[in-house]
Amino acid sequence: MPIEYLVLLSFYVSLSLITFCFYGVDKSAAKRGKQRIRESTLHLLSLFGGWFGALLGQKVFRHKTKKLPFLLVFWLTVIVNIVVTGCVFYFLSSFAFG
Repeated sequence: MPIEYLVLLSFYVSLSLITFCFYGVDKSAAKRGKQRIRESTLHLLSLFGGWFGALLGQKVFRHKTKKLPFLLVFWLTVIVNIVVTGCVFYFLSSFAFG
């Protein structure tokens, strides 16, 4: 496996773990009436690659699963991240092998 793929995988796993933790902290804060994590922060984490952790956090903590505007933006961040990542790898492989 090329090093670029390992770096990307490590980045996604790390950011997903961080994002998962953010969802847990936000759910805990919501239950206790404490200061919450901004939705924009959760969306940025998803956009930059933590979307898998966000998805797990939504399921495990039952958090942010019924708020339709939040979910629409969340799924948009997932799509944008996948498309951009795919384009980057396509162009990198074009330069490497072309």
